[in-house]
Amino acid sequence: MERAVVYVTLFGLLLALVTTLPIKEDWDIYSFHINSTVTSRYATTVITSRVANRMDESKEIEFHVRIPKNAFISKFRMFIDGQLYDGAVKAKEQAQQEYTDAVSRGQSAGIVSSVGRTLEEFKTSVTVAPHKKVTFELTYEELLKRRIGKYELQIHARPMQPVKDFKVDVYIHEKAGISFINVQGGLSTKDLANAITKTHADKQAWVYFYPTEDQQKTCDSCGEQGMNGDLVVVYDVNRNASIGDIKKSSDGYFVHHFAPSNLTRISKNVVFIIDQSGSMSGRKIQQTRIALLHILSDLAEDDYFGLITFDGEIFHWKRELVQASKENLDGAKEFVQRINDRGATDINLAVLEGARMLNAHPREGSASILILLTDGDPTSGVTNLGRIKSNVKEAIAGKFPLYCLGFGYDVNFEFLKTMSLQNDGVARRIYDDSDADLQLRGFYVEVATPLLTDVTMIYLGGTNLTQTNFSQYYDGSEIVVAGQITDNNVETFIPQVVALSRNSKVTFSETNITEIVSDDLIQRVWAYLTVKQLLEKELQLSGPEKDKVKEEALELSLKYSFVTPLTSMVVTKPPGESTDVLHKPKEGGTHTNPQRGSGLGLAGGSAGGSHSFLTTSAIIQPPPPPPRSSGRAGRLRNYSRRRKIYPDYGMLPALKDHRRKIYPDYGMLPALKEDAPLPPMPSVAVPPAVALMPSVAEAPPPPPMPSGAAPLSHRFLLKAENQSIPLCFDITGNERLKLLHSPSRELSVNGELDSVADGGFTKIVIRVKADLYIDIDVNNIIVRDGQTLTPHTGEEHITAGSVTVIKRNKEVDVATGDIRIVILLHERHGEKFLWPVLRQHPSDNNIEGILALKPAVYEELQQTPSSRLKINEQEVDVDRSGAVDYSIVSRPTLGCWLVSADAALQRPLDDFIVAQL
Repeated sequence: MERAVVYVTLFGLLLALVTTLPIKEDWDIYSFHINSTVTSRYATTVITSRVANRMDESKEIEFHVRIPKNAFISKFRMFIDGQLYDGAVKAKEQAQQEYTDAVSRGQSAGIVSSVGRTLEEFKTSVTVAPHKKVTFELTYEELLKRRIGKYELQIHARPMQPVKDFKVDVYIHEKAGISFINVQGGLSTKDLANAITKTHADKQAWVYFYPTEDQQKTCDSCGEQGMNGDLVVVYDVNRNASIGDIKKSSDGYFVHHFAPSNLTRISKNVVFIIDQSGSMSGRKIQQTRIALLHILSDLAEDDYFGLITFDGEIFHWKRELVQASKENLDGAKEFVQRINDRGATDINLAVLEGARMLNAHPREGSASILILLTDGDPTSGVTNLGRIKSNVKEAIAGKFPLYCLGFGYDVNFEFLKTMSLQNDGVARRIYDDSDADLQLRGFYVEVATPLLTDVTMIYLGGTNLTQTNFSQYYDGSEIVVAGQITDNNVETFIPQVVALSRNSKVTFSETNITEIVSDDLIQRVWAYLTVKQLLEKELQLSGPEKDKVKEEALELSLKYSFVTPLTSMVVTKPPGESTDVLHKPKEGGTHTNPQRGSGLGLAGGSAGGSHSFLTTSAIIQPPPPPPRSSGRAGRLRNYSRRRKIYPDYGMLPALKDHRRKIYPDYGMLPALKEDAPLPPMPSVAVPPAVALMPSVAEAPPPPPMPSGAAPLSHRFLLKAENQSIPLCFDITGNERLKLLHSPSRELSVNGELDSVADGGFTKIVIRVKADLYIDIDVNNIIVRDGQTLTPHTGEEHITAGSVTVIKRNKEVDVATGDIRIVILLHERHGEKFLWPVLRQHPSDNNIEGILALKPAVYEELQQTPSSRLKINEQEVDVDRSGAVDYSIVSRPTLGCWLVSADAALQRPLDDFIVAQL
């Protein structure tokens, strides 16, 4: 009997596609984490999804995701019953042979391919035994491109069901300093905006998205199937040095980011070549007219331009370039309004005429650009693609770039891409959609402001360099070069950039600008860029040269485990189950969707390109379940695979960054062993109710301080509105603090500071209504619902009433309604303590407590001889100090203005002290 197929979708820098809505009772995505780390513009994203089969029979669970087209998958693995199954990157021919051999044995095969504008698809599946779990983990890497003065990290979420333990963590580290960071997209609006927290501290930034389960159903693009929308992290870096930002690794690799901004724009000569053949009829030609009218309005008065339309013939507005005066622009706009679809498509004639117009109008100190928009193949005149490319290359002769815009899916995009690359340009697909005019205008903005031409990147003492010659550099873009320093000798390594500006030749040259960063990171940036450029070069070559470049790209792809058009990911599974082979497609491949069981395996994808899986299937008997693990109830356990976790944050309580004086810890439970070997995904049995614990309201007072001990001090940070420096204040003594109170929700969160100088919280108690408590200390999580007491012993969530409690590595996540609190477990100098973070702010303002404090509003009045701030109309003396921010896992040190607690809180501190937890 055919097994049911359950589709599990992933999200985060990817878009999930689900062809069938699974039955909720069949399966449960009980944990979904996206962790994206960006260092020096290089993003590494890890998606971890944990899924449980809730049925009494085996189910095939499908992992189905989309990733950015520019990204390379570098790792995929599954954890099933404590067993790790690693994917392996192999040469495409070898992977294809493995697939073919399986098909020849009579095993079925199939592919599902679909793609969006900027994404490619990844899919595999595995059989999961009854009441067992599987963990999927996918890693991919990409170098973020700077466009229009910003980098964008896109996260698209469509889980197809609300997920209790859902979080997106983004960490950005740029040694040049982050100039700004914003969060945009449909998932950043209305109530979901409260689920986003952001911290920016000079060279580092953290963005977190923690929507509650309820919120995943109620946003504009949400429903019972969960979220469906985008979260986009936008940022840029400081650019102090004219030559840019150069980093090196200790083993001699370097990467150079060049993007000077203090340059005078160069006037341009631009010719627009517009396809008006019959296939452009309807919405395409209407949107082209709209876009051209806006683009003409954006031309500067010292620009020169020309307009050509073509079908089987060519039509000029003017036969020569003219200045962008108001009179000429008005005339050109009238010409644009009369553009109508008709006839065939003679691309050769049109592009050669555009090149002639630019060649006939040389202007010193200007930049020339040729832009072609077409939606189909050549059908008249010269139709041989090789001959067209040869003719165009000869006509342009390296004097200016050709940008090709392919409108829709019928265009031969590979032909346009090759022709652009051969002439120092790029190709861009314009999607036939309601916003096509905005896509056209968006592309033009990227090339609208040339700042440099004939850019040559020179590296004396450098070798194995990526591309070093660029025809033009545009405002808001960036040139990136990577390579190796000969003999790793920095003394003989001299970088230099030579280019033409508006009126003269310019040279950028500085010394002593290199800084050492992670070896692996810089080397992988070099490998990523090298493979990308070799693949582009291969498109332009033929014969032995093409084979040589292809072999070099393949060798690097295998060495660095990149899934590229030359390699495939072979996904290994339990014995007897199917073998999946993932191919990275070419842009513009043919969309194919054969049915499972057809016996056919077809590589390819839709017009945007997709990762295609060739899948061989065989029904297997699931492996026997592992023996149930044992251990003391209540002990904190970490069953997750150990990996680097980047920071969480929210409200900013923090600690001073100096060695703490340690005093005896009265009542602290024994510390847990953090590195005890534990299986990754055990089944957890919830123990029966135990004896009723004493009411937390009756907890005994904290122990007295040791005789002669210095007063305890805990430092807190308070974000500032529109200011880069936060406020900080100290609370003396091991007080019990009101962290968050919401009378309308019958919710209170209180915490007890520990008995260690500059420590944190030793216990936090969350109370919901009259009879539901969550009691958290450094060793235990106990949920009391009425007379039922439940210790939290594993990583699956506990639900009690309206509250969900999730235990993760070194953090506890508590959600109730539209509030989500994360409690971090820290250790410093051998002492453990808790730190609370309000990850999801409630939708109303009827809350109070330290976690509910709004950002401070202050004004700097003077810096010398003493510092004074005006905080909410009150002038106070302040000192410049520092604090370690313990609301973030990595504990960054932040500069702050140290003020009294009353001044920071704008109320007496006594208002935040409670008598009992």
